[in-house]
Amino acid sequence: MQSHEVDYKIIGHDMQMVEIELDPAETVIAEAGAMNYMEQGIAFETRMGDGAEPDQGMMGKLFSAGKRMLTGESLFMTHFTNEGEGKQRVAFAAPYPGSVIPVNLAEIGGQLVCQKDSFLAAARGTRVGIALNKRIGSGFFGGEGFILQKLEGDGMVFVHAGGTVVRKELKNETLRLDTGCLVAFSQGIDYDIALSGGLKSMMFGGEGLVMATLSGSGTVWIQSLPFSRLADRILAHAPKAGGSSQGEN
Repeated sequence: MQSHEVDYKIIGHDMQMVEIELDPAETVIAEAGAMNYMEQGIAFETRMGDGAEPDQGMMGKLFSAGKRMLTGESLFMTHFTNEGEGKQRVAFAAPYPGSVIPVNLAEIGGQLVCQKDSFLAAARGTRVGIALNKRIGSGFFGGEGFILQKLEGDGMVFVHAGGTVVRKELKNETLRLDTGCLVAFSQGIDYDIALSGGLKSMMFGGEGLVMATLSGSGTVWIQSLPFSRLADRILAHAPKAGGSSQGEN
């Protein structure tokens, strides 16, 4: 199915949202709970699957939805359709601070692999599945990077990254990074997980036990502040249950 052609505008700087403009009968799909606002002519419906294959039977929909469950996402996605007569707009944002990355799949070979919680929205016709790395190292040590989402099609997709986003173009090169800092990568990139170093480095280096290794030619998007890292810092400084509050005698 050819993806719907949608226009968009990125709003904000440090805490961005994406506003998508839909022509009559155009549809955008999104993760449940990602919508911020929508204009009067927009109707929404929660459906099983991404709607990329309209003739797909119930078993096919269950199989596709089941694969999404492996990433920890919902079985269902929300479809927003312009049922009005003119252009209408709907906006989306992720639940934590960061940037929205627009990617035209037609310009990168029709496929984008991204972290399981980074997908935000996409033009209808985009297939949302999973990418399992078959290598043993990725399976046992991958952590955040083991099960990745795979977005396929020829339209616009929007993914979310925490903090500052760095886009790197690899030309038959290798890049090593923290698994949580990886947002997405295009076709032509080979992904693997490896131990970060010697025993001393793993225990006292503070960089984690494993690192992601990306090799080949293509585009890689990196985030400076993974949500897991932010959550760990918040929990470390949160008041402990049963502890006395400041100022008590």
